[in-house]
Amino acid sequence: MLRRRGHTVVGPTVQSQAVVYSELSSAEELPIGWTDVQEGGTYRLTRRQDEAAFAHNVGPNSWKSLLFPATLTVWKGRRDADGTLEFEQEQPTPRYAFIGVRACDLHAIAIQDRILIGDRYVEPDYAARRRDAFIVAVNCGHAGGTCFCVSMGTGPKADSGFDLSLTELFEDDGPHRFLVEVGSERGAEVLAELPHAAATADDERLAEEVVERTANSMGRSLDTDGIKELLYANAEHPRWEEVADRCLTCGNCTLVCPTCFCTTVEDVTDLAGLETERTRKWDSCFTLEHSYTHGGSVHDSGPSRYRQWMTHKLASWIDQFGSSGCVGCGRCITWCPVAIDITEEAAAIRDTDLRGRPETGGTSAVGG
Repeated sequence: MLRRRGHTVVGPTVQSQAVVYSELSSAEELPIGWTDVQEGGTYRLTRRQDEAAFAHNVGPNSWKSLLFPATLTVWKGRRDADGTLEFEQEQPTPRYAFIGVRACDLHAIAIQDRILIGDRYVEPDYAARRRDAFIVAVNCGHAGGTCFCVSMGTGPKADSGFDLSLTELFEDDGPHRFLVEVGSERGAEVLAELPHAAATADDERLAEEVVERTANSMGRSLDTDGIKELLYANAEHPRWEEVADRCLTCGNCTLVCPTCFCTTVEDVTDLAGLETERTRKWDSCFTLEHSYTHGGSVHDSGPSRYRQWMTHKLASWIDQFGSSGCVGCGRCITWCPVAIDITEEAAAIRDTDLRGRPETGGTSAVGG
């Protein structure tokens, strides 16, 4: 259906022992009967006893990898022997249809929309990829061990930003089916071309129970009350040094994060000086080059780089873009090689908040 409408259909499938988002040619390529087990620094697939197609959680890649690719050729240039210059711009972008977008990732896409196309400066490639994207959301029926979307107000139910939204329903003595919610005119048009029946009150009740059960089984939680002020006030907290003793500054957390958007530009010219190419690539605030200025890197230590990432994600992002930069997907916890947990780090700083604590190292006296 969506392919006939000219869309490149992308959805979850099993590759390299993980559920990843890749181009699909049929529904049979969905991860039917698979789920995943995620904890800090660990991920594994396991078989279910049913034929659920969306019983997994988010995997290592997000929709950002398609809307905002890790590597993008911006333009190529060539100088002919007579000195004529020719330029080739970026290639036409696919017209995507995304299947199985979770609520947390819908919020992540909305965040990137505000950053990349919602301000004065529009990122043209992102705008082209985003413009005609058809989104089929799926409400989560299973919470992962590192999920904390309830804390961030981003899930587990999709509330906006989709064309169609599905809730997968199972009953011991009933058929495998989906409750469908229409979110746009395009969604209504697609649904009208598919066999369907009106949802019953029992169907709606079962769908509500699926979402409620998932919300009550989150693997993590994050107290966001006053978190911006908390992190601003604790820039010199000893916890930054403690977490840096474990942090490899590998940048995995920024690579898997669905909202991180830092990039760098690389220009390459051949030895003859006749051809050149400009490439945009993902960057990470965990690299020394990210904050490099004349004379050295601003964030030249592990503690300062981790503090920059977490404080930006949970605090200064709010000042810049009007919302947190975290959607509670838990990817940064699962895919951290040493299992650093952003919810644990925030809780540790909250438990030992330096505000109002007396300074140490001096003398004091009380007179009467």
